[in-house]
Amino acid sequence: MRADRTTARRAERQDGTPAGHRATGRRARRASHRRRAGLRRRPLLTLLLSGCLLTGLVAAGVAWDPFTAGAGQWAGAPGIGDPWSSTPGASGSGPSGKAAPTPGKTRGGGSGKGADPVPDAGDKVDKRPAGALPFDMPEPAALRSAAGADRKLVFAHYFTPYPLSLDNVRADKDYYTRNYLEPDGENGKHERYGGLLRDRPLPVTPKSGNWQLANLQQEVRTARTAGLDGFTLDMLSLSGPNWERANLLMEAARTVDPHFKIMLMPDMTSLKTDDPAVVAGAVAALAKSPSAHRLGDGRLVVSPFKAEVRDPAWWTRFTDVMKSRHGIRTALVPTFLDFDSHHARFAPISHGFSEWGSRSYTGQEGAARDVRRSHDLGKLWMQPVSVQDARPNQGVFDEAGNTATLRSTWTRAIDDGADWVQLTTWNDYSEGTQFAPSANNGHAYLDLTSYYLTRFKTGSWPKIVRDTLYVTARTQFAAADPTGDQSLVMRLRRGSAAARDTVEVLSFLKAPATVRTKTGSAKASHQAPAGVHAELLPLRTGTSAAAVERGGKAVTTVELPRPVQRKVEVQDLQYHAATSGRK
Repeated sequence: MRADRTTARRAERQDGTPAGHRATGRRARRASHRRRAGLRRRPLLTLLLSGCLLTGLVAAGVAWDPFTAGAGQWAGAPGIGDPWSSTPGASGSGPSGKAAPTPGKTRGGGSGKGADPVPDAGDKVDKRPAGALPFDMPEPAALRSAAGADRKLVFAHYFTPYPLSLDNVRADKDYYTRNYLEPDGENGKHERYGGLLRDRPLPVTPKSGNWQLANLQQEVRTARTAGLDGFTLDMLSLSGPNWERANLLMEAARTVDPHFKIMLMPDMTSLKTDDPAVVAGAVAALAKSPSAHRLGDGRLVVSPFKAEVRDPAWWTRFTDVMKSRHGIRTALVPTFLDFDSHHARFAPISHGFSEWGSRSYTGQEGAARDVRRSHDLGKLWMQPVSVQDARPNQGVFDEAGNTATLRSTWTRAIDDGADWVQLTTWNDYSEGTQFAPSANNGHAYLDLTSYYLTRFKTGSWPKIVRDTLYVTARTQFAAADPTGDQSLVMRLRRGSAAARDTVEVLSFLKAPATVRTKTGSAKASHQAPAGVHAELLPLRTGTSAAAVERGGKAVTTVELPRPVQRKVEVQDLQYHAATSGRK
């Protein structure tokens, strides 16, 4: 089952407001919960922004001491599925294919107040601190050299409605806080689904001068530091704030790194024109920037989102106009929502193919077939790599299985021989698919991606030189019944893996060690091998934490900033993440 972006969801107002804001644009869905009036809501912004400060306290050893007097009496970890491990140098990178069973669901969930927000937590994300990763990350130039020209490229899907800041205001009072995270935001427009967003970019300090360009330059630096080659730019509209941000992103890439490229992606679910010449004009305008992604032969790469909205004849007229009117030769790499049904008829006009892909860790086996079909037709393949997907305003989510979706989609890209990768997405917070550093997840998902990206580009697994832990869990149970005014709740997408309530401790170890865990009041331990190892534990109320112990001494620790609680006022089915590598 592919994760669809409906036309209504992706439609874009000329004023730059995401279509999810439109009452007429939401998917019609019968509310499954009775609306409850008059109940107090805790501000969601406090819960989200507090993670930045709490993560720092935990990393410094303040929030949890894993080696108390009773630590040696901890019982072994309960068995929930088979642990997944990958030793350094192993030929495979993913799980054995055996799906973890789903633990019993428990009604409940989390809502809890956190510490004060850290207003500038996102200002330094483009400079990775020493020791943040379990391996030594090659410099961008070395990664490009290892991957070769026009080969093994990694892009992230950039969604212009959600830049680092919308109004250049402190995070505790900015537009994200007042209108997107708050259920009553934008005059109650999002109350039905508990607010538009559940997460946001790491806050940045207000800037003087051209603050929008400065923030986009920071995002380019952050992506480059993580090893990315560029962004796929979702062209949502031909005027207004999103168009302006698209132009600024081209300039940001040009001024930060001439090697960081922007692949142009006309969004065929939202562009308000039937005329291929109009789309060609907009693409050509952005293509004037040297940052636009081109092949070695000079052709401009264009990767329309949901290309099948228009038939191949329409796209042939588009490429003809690009050449005759603008003097630009193009290489079409359509991104389909339904690759099976459309790739054959698009083959004569395409340089390559991509698909938006699935957001659950099950059902990824078809990727190998897609790569094979593309290569058999002489086309390159751009593999979608994702982390999760939860859409409050559409009432749907996919079960990501903690980091299982991230690991399995990267596995497919590596093992199946994909040519390019598209991270879906960099920053679409309305769909909960973000890899970018965020209030809920810090740098955890982007740091994990750097590990698999290095293998994808270089052909060799990076050597693990630092013990590092990644802990992921939801802050509420999958069956949580929100007690606030939310009437539209998210339901599992058809074809997704079954919902589960688990904490995952993902360890990257340079040598075998004991990993001690704490989930609520339950303490446990397990023996983790050298390399990469995933251990599942039942989700419990309270905080979740882990520590590596070797030779009787604590090596590294991590704790999720937000606790799990039984009662929730707003449904949040995204997995939150933390890493021991960030201090």
